Amino acid sequence: MRPHASLKAPMAPSPALDPTRCPLCGNDNRCAMELERETGVAQPPCWCVSATFPPGLLDRMPEAARGQACLCANCVAAAMEAGGG
Repeated sequence: MRPHASLKAPMAPSPALDPTRCPLCGNDNRCAMELERETGVAQPPCWCVSATFPPGLLDRMPEAARGQACLCANCVAAAMEAGGG
């Protein structure tokens, strides 16, 4: 007897991506570009514009978050301290 297609467990819906949250830790990423987009109020350059990102850190981001949400400064700093840069 073949299992019926409707008896398969449904896939869990993926949580909605929040561009104001770091995709690695979930904390506020303080993205000035996102804040400007949301409020329409001009912001100074984002902290990430002058940040150094350790090799491989961006590869740890979930695929769905790439180009959609920024990492937070704490995750970047922790990666740097761990010898990633």
